[in-house]
Amino acid sequence: MSPALQGLMTIVIGVVGCVGYFYLSNQFLDKVLYPARGPNAGRNINRANLIRPWLFLFPALFALGLYLAYPVVETLRLSLTDRVPGGGYEWVGLRNYQQMMQEPKFWEAMRNNMLWLIVVPALSTAFGLLAAQLTDRIRWGNLAKSLIFMPMAISFVGAAVIWKLVYDTRPVEQDQIGVLNAIYMALGGAEPQTWLTTPFWNSFFLMIVLIWIQTGFAMVILSAALRGIPEETVEAAIVDGANPFQIFFKIKVPQIKNTILVVWTTITITVLKVFDIVFAMTNGQWETQVLANYMFDKLFRANDWGVGSASAIVIMILVMPILVWNVRNARAEMK
Repeated sequence: MSPALQGLMTIVIGVVGCVGYFYLSNQFLDKVLYPARGPNAGRNINRANLIRPWLFLFPALFALGLYLAYPVVETLRLSLTDRVPGGGYEWVGLRNYQQMMQEPKFWEAMRNNMLWLIVVPALSTAFGLLAAQLTDRIRWGNLAKSLIFMPMAISFVGAAVIWKLVYDTRPVEQDQIGVLNAIYMALGGAEPQTWLTTPFWNSFFLMIVLIWIQTGFAMVILSAALRGIPEETVEAAIVDGANPFQIFFKIKVPQIKNTILVVWTTITITVLKVFDIVFAMTNGQWETQVLANYMFDKLFRANDWGVGSASAIVIMILVMPILVWNVRNARAEMK
């Protein structure tokens, strides 16, 4: 069977299954469980109306429980156990967390993640805000926005491959195919630099890739927010003699503060989970390890499911406060 036909059959079965579930569940609720007849008809109708929303929500709640809640619970369980030679698990409590805390690679990953959290969301949001403001003021702004947003269409691995070529290093007697080294040598550099193997600075070269990708996301969201600012406030500022910088920083930015914070926190969550870029470009070598890469190494290379699961729980704990803040902020704006 061709993939196209398989896809079509999947869509048809999914749609028919959903329609069938909702129809049959309604019939079961109204005809069998709480029929609207007899002396208790009114009470049955009320009970059916109370249960009906939960009946409709059940498929989504079941899927969320299966694909989100269960993996979290199972990961937590694995982080508190250890494999026994010959098969099975034994309860070890917090020993995996203690072992993880004693490993220099874990603290290297934590340090690098904190560095990523400081640099990437700040620069991505700042560049996105700058691009949103400037592209709205030029004639070919839509084209510029398309070019800036284009990296969002590239996978993280694809972007990593592109930038790895930008940072490529060849022996001094050969032509440099890496753009950065070609420019460096053209400006009088003595020998090409191995950008990705220089500790500390190589982390910034990796961050550039994610900034390049996320700037387009920030620009689109912030551009929509800027367009939503009432013109009356800007016109009043102009009448009062405000210059463009004052209008931008004292009139526009305060009005889109909440949107800026949402963009910032969304990029922060992406940074906490960053894996592909580091894996494809350095594989965590030369002191570029991050938490997600550390987790991958423990789970699939060292086959240490206990410590690997513990590191996954650490990532989840770091992400949770930001998710909760985003949800609370979204609800506050809806009121």
